[in-house]
Amino acid sequence: MKRTFLILLIALSLNGFAKDYSIKSPNGKIQVTVAVGAQINWSATVDNHPIFTNNTLSVDLGSSVLGVNPKVVSAKTTTVNEVVEPVVAIKSKTISNNYNQLNLAFKPNYTLSFRLFDNGIAYRFETSMKEEITVKNEEVGLNFSGDYSVLFPEETTLYSHYERLYLDQKISSLNAGRFASLPTLVKADNNIKIGITEADLFDYPCLFMEATGKNAFKSKYPKVILKSDPKGDREIQNIQEADYIAKTSGTRTFPWRVFMISTEDARLVENQMVFLLSRENKLKETSWIKPGLVAWDWWNDNNIYGVDFKSGLDTKTYKYYIDFASKNNIPYIILDEGWTKSTTNIKEANPNLDIKELMAYGKSKNVGLILWCLWNPIDADMNGILDIYANWGAKGIKVDFMARSEQYMVNFYERAAKACADRQLLIDFHGAFKPSGMARAYPNIIGHEGVKGMENCKWSKDITPEHDVTLCFTRMLAGAMDYTPGAMHNAQAVDYAISNSNPMSQGTRCHQLAMYVCFDAPLQMLNDSPSNYYKEQECTTFICKMPTVWDNTKVLDAKVGDYIVTARQKGTDWYIGALTDWDSRSLTIDCSFLGDGNYEIEIMQDGMNADKYAADYKRIVKQVTKASQLKIDMAKGGGWAAIIKKI
Repeated sequence: MKRTFLILLIALSLNGFAKDYSIKSPNGKIQVTVAVGAQINWSATVDNHPIFTNNTLSVDLGSSVLGVNPKVVSAKTTTVNEVVEPVVAIKSKTISNNYNQLNLAFKPNYTLSFRLFDNGIAYRFETSMKEEITVKNEEVGLNFSGDYSVLFPEETTLYSHYERLYLDQKISSLNAGRFASLPTLVKADNNIKIGITEADLFDYPCLFMEATGKNAFKSKYPKVILKSDPKGDREIQNIQEADYIAKTSGTRTFPWRVFMISTEDARLVENQMVFLLSRENKLKETSWIKPGLVAWDWWNDNNIYGVDFKSGLDTKTYKYYIDFASKNNIPYIILDEGWTKSTTNIKEANPNLDIKELMAYGKSKNVGLILWCLWNPIDADMNGILDIYANWGAKGIKVDFMARSEQYMVNFYERAAKACADRQLLIDFHGAFKPSGMARAYPNIIGHEGVKGMENCKWSKDITPEHDVTLCFTRMLAGAMDYTPGAMHNAQAVDYAISNSNPMSQGTRCHQLAMYVCFDAPLQMLNDSPSNYYKEQECTTFICKMPTVWDNTKVLDAKVGDYIVTARQKGTDWYIGALTDWDSRSLTIDCSFLGDGNYEIEIMQDGMNADKYAADYKRIVKQVTKASQLKIDMAKGGGWAAIIKKI
C-alpha cells in the first residue's frame, strides 16, 4: 500500500507541474494543445470538433529520450505570411505560405515545433548536439477521437516499391501489427479528412504507420542495414539489420510529421504542405529544368506496326519513337530497360543500338533522351556513369528498383539528385518510396513513382477507375506521381483482358485523357505505342496540347474515391479533367473561374456507347464565357476533358 501511495503521489506531483500550450491556425479553425508533463502529448480540434486526443511523441537516442521528463526552457509563437515561387510549378506558380508556429525549447538542446496552416498541422523535432547521434526510434503515436475509417495502403514488408491498393476500413478493425506506407487518408466525423504523410525527409528513414487494434496508429521504420547479399541484379537477401534507425548529425531538423486537414474533399487535393515544409531550392541555376511530356516504350513492349523493319531494342525502333515525338511536339522519349549491354553494365548500349547516333538524331529533331538504369550500378559508380550519360547528351535518367526506404536509400536519392543536377540531368525515381519534399531542394527531381500505376495493367486487374480517382486523395497528397497514363486500348470491366504486349486500360478513353489534367506529373508519360497514337491522332493531338506544370489549380468538385473535377490554368488558357469510378455520373460546373471575354472550348467526352465500347468518345468545339454552365456526363469508368482558350 505504501508503494502504491508513493507511485500515486509521484504521478500527482508530475501532473501538477504539467503545462498546456495552445496554438491555432491563421483562420482559427484548427487548434492544437500541447501538454508538457512527464511526457509530451498533443491533441487537436477542427471547428471545435476533436480529431486527435493525447497523441504521443518522442525520440529515443539510447542514452536519453527526447520528450520524456521534458524541461521547458522557452515557448515562442511566430506568424509567417508570404508567397513562395516553386522552380517547378506542379500545381501553381505561386503558393501562399501562411502559418502560425509554436516553438518549445527543452533541455538539453532540443526543440519541438508545431506549425499550423489553415489546411493542416505539422510538427518536428530539432536537435543542437555537438556529437553524432544514434536514433533508436522516433515515436509518432496517433490516437484518434473516434472510430474513424482509413484508406490504408497496407504493406507486407518494409522493403517496398510503395505500390499498394487502398483498403477502406475502420482503424479499430485493423489487427495490431498490420502496417501501411504513407500517405494514408483518415475519414473522420463532420466530413473532416486527414491526410497523413511526412515532409523534408533527409538522412533519415521513411515513416510507416502500424495499426494497434484500437483507434490509434504507431510509427514503424526500416532499420539501418548492416549487411546483405545480392539476389539477382536488383534485390537483396540475408539482410542483417541494426537495432537503430539512423546515425546522423546531432545538429539537425527531423522530418515534419504532416496532417493535411479539410472539411471539403476538393480542397484536400489542392494542399501543398509537403512542398512548403521542405528545404528550399539548393540549385543555383535552374533554367535548364524543363518539364514536359515523354513518350515511353516499356508499357507497350515496343509494339509498333506498319513499318518495314522488325521492332525491338534497337536504333531503328527508337528513331521511330523520336520521329513520333518530334511530329507531336513531345520534348522527351525514354529508353527503358533493355537499351544497355546488360542491367549491370550500363555504361554501354546493347549491340543493336547506337546510342550516340540516337542522341544526335534526337537533338536534330528537338527531342531529348532519358535513360533507364538500375539504382545499384549508379550507386557503385555514380560520377563515372553520369559523366558518360552527360557527355552523350542525355537529358536525364530514370533510376529504378530501389524498393527500400531506410536511411542509406534516402541518402542515395539525395546524392543521385545532386550528382544529376551538377551535370544538368533530370532524374525520375521509379520503384521508389513516395515523394517527401526532396524535389523542392532538388527541382531536377522531375518524376516520382511510388504509386500503383498503369504498368500493373500488364499483369493484373488492379488498376480500376475507382483506384485512379482514389489516388488524387491519397498518394498524390505527397507530391507528383509517375502513374503513366495514355492507353489507347480501353475496355469496360467485362471486356478487360491482361496482356503484356497489347495492354489495355479499364475505363473509357476519356478517362485516360482526363488524367493529364487530374494527375500531378511534371514529366508526364504517353504510355502507349506510337503506332496506336498515330491511329488515334485526334486523341494524341489533344494530349499533346497539355502542359505538365500549371499557373493555378482549382478542384471544382470532388468526393473521395468517387469522382473529381479539376481545372488548371496556364496563361490565359484553362484545362479541365473529370474522372469517375465505376458509376456513371452527371455533374454541372460553372465557368466563373474564367476571365472576361469569349473562350473556345474543345471537349472530349464519353461517347453514347462508351458504357459498352470504352473507346467511344465525342469531340465538341463551342464557345463559352465565365457565365456558362458546363454539363459533364461520364459513363461508368468514364472521364471528361476540355481545353479552354481565350478568343
